[in-house]
Amino acid sequence: MWDYSPKVKDHFLNPRNVGEIAKPDAVAEVGNITCGDALKLMLRIEKGRIVDAKFQTFGCASAIASASALTELVKGLTVEQAMKLTNDDIADFLDGLPEAKMHCSVMGMEALQKALAGYRGEKFELEEEGRVVCRCFGVTDKLIEKVIRDHNLQTIDEVTHYSKAGGGCRGCHGEIQAILDRVHGKVAAASASQPQVGAALGKKRPMSNIEKLRRIQEVIEREIRPALRGDGGDIELVDFDPASPATAGGPAGGPDKVYVALRGTCSNCRVSQFTLKSVVEQKLREQVADSIEVEQVAS
Repeated sequence: MWDYSPKVKDHFLNPRNVGEIAKPDAVAEVGNITCGDALKLMLRIEKGRIVDAKFQTFGCASAIASASALTELVKGLTVEQAMKLTNDDIADFLDGLPEAKMHCSVMGMEALQKALAGYRGEKFELEEEGRVVCRCFGVTDKLIEKVIRDHNLQTIDEVTHYSKAGGGCRGCHGEIQAILDRVHGKVAAASASQPQVGAALGKKRPMSNIEKLRRIQEVIEREIRPALRGDGGDIELVDFDPASPATAGGPAGGPDKVYVALRGTCSNCRVSQFTLKSVVEQKLREQVADSIEVEQVAS
């Protein structure tokens, strides 16, 4: 478990401003739900001032706390004042974050800048002509360069702490080092080719119900549980009710129902429904079958 400040724990266990704004004046989605933290930020703006802010997120305690803190910080600010907020302001508001969790505050800053850029009809700087360097977490060269410059980062590990880049297969470490060398004015060594792990997935092949169940168990165990357990939560597969088989040449009837129970800190988390539908269900649909529906049962 991470050594979180009391303020981080408070904003994790009692997050402020969770939910949605109907027809927001500014909205942004950053991160990648399928492979890491993700945040959706919504703003209500009247006469150039932010009067309301809400969020939905998937991630660790730091991700939830950072999003909660961000919404508290921006309410009442003018658009111009909000544009000047940095990820350090978010971390300071929370009385600090573990270094390995600073990327959560960066994600909040990125969401705010993207939302306000859209509100002003401007291109979002970090997305403009950005090239994805870390394919595991979808991090571009522009974001990597920005966090290096903003925080005077010197090592690949520091870049990972602030952006998550390089925290997966590590196939991008050579490119991250080259960006570090360029930013700090060093002569980059000849870049060795780095093998890229993973390839685009083709169409899902049909599976028997037993195969589906095994695959569901694998995805939950390997990809979903570690993220939840990192902050005291957990998930348990309770039951699997497959769709009825096709009859007389017709289509199969209904969805493949997956019943799960959230445990620990996840059991009473205010963003649990977002976690179930936008994370668990989405991962299972991508990796098992499009027909899957996830429902929560009592812990």
